[in-house]
Amino acid sequence: MNHLTIQEIELIRQIGNETEKKNFDNISRTEAYFNYFKKNPDIIWAFLASMVSRNGGWNMCDLEGSIFPQLMGSKIRKQLFLTYERANWLIFHDVFPQLLLYQYSTKINKPMFHLLQYFHASGFIQREWQRYWREADQNRLMTALIINEQNVIQSPVIEHPIYKKKVFHSFFFTFQDWLHFSSVLFPTCGGEVYGASVNGFRTLSKRINLGKRLASILFHPRLFPYFYEFAEKTAHTGSRYDYEQYFRIKTLRKTPMLRTTFPIIEHGRHVYEDWSKKRSVSPLWIYFPACHHHPIHLTDWYITKSNQLQLILSLYKIVEGK
Repeated sequence: MNHLTIQEIELIRQIGNETEKKNFDNISRTEAYFNYFKKNPDIIWAFLASMVSRNGGWNMCDLEGSIFPQLMGSKIRKQLFLTYERANWLIFHDVFPQLLLYQYSTKINKPMFHLLQYFHASGFIQREWQRYWREADQNRLMTALIINEQNVIQSPVIEHPIYKKKVFHSFFFTFQDWLHFSSVLFPTCGGEVYGASVNGFRTLSKRINLGKRLASILFHPRLFPYFYEFAEKTAHTGSRYDYEQYFRIKTLRKTPMLRTTFPIIEHGRHVYEDWSKKRSVSPLWIYFPACHHHPIHLTDWYITKSNQLQLILSLYKIVEGK
């Protein structure tokens, strides 16, 4: 940092502090992404991140809801929560300094992306921010951020020996993956649900493709206003009641709120490595358009899956003699 100006050193410090403050838990991250999007509507990835982060919170709270505690022990539930939390934390830790540095650059009307290296941003995403400054291609940047963040979690989470063995190869995770129970949902205040189910979560290219599919749903010109209205109107608590409250058929709260359920996790620093030095970027990731092989309107699907889960719980209780 010897060759940096005092202002640049101070900027790095401020961005680091703000990132740490907002990387508190799933609720604070979700709010930070959405507030950022409202201030910087050209960075459309931030809205996608906020809506996907909501889903992360709902997945966490499912673990202590009315069904999963009866299907699996507390040890695997804790491990699953820590996996969601670690991936959530890592992505925010990586991307929020990028977002703040861009915001500062627009204020002074001068690109400051040479400072990205001090936040351990990959060489790939540093080049993409510089390109965005020149070309202002919003979709290209959003795709680049999807690619970057999925690569960021690949080694430290998806391929981490402990997570790999205890989570991604666990019966529960394979079962969820196989039955498409795990899905990313975009609700509306009209009680409708859109989105895509996650199958093959362990595969990097499938997660990137999912991100692109989700973006194409979220920013569909006809649907976007409804999703934005939901985000604006509905505080994120982590409970699925956040959106189930809008359903035509009234339902009780079946999952708890995140901050009354889970402790704050102190994350240890991890070893920084530039993924783009060891993994090449597939042209398919950047240029191949999102393809939907299944319907994106999931309201009926969601209700059917909820009923199937109840049925599985009933059968499990019969088998176990409970």
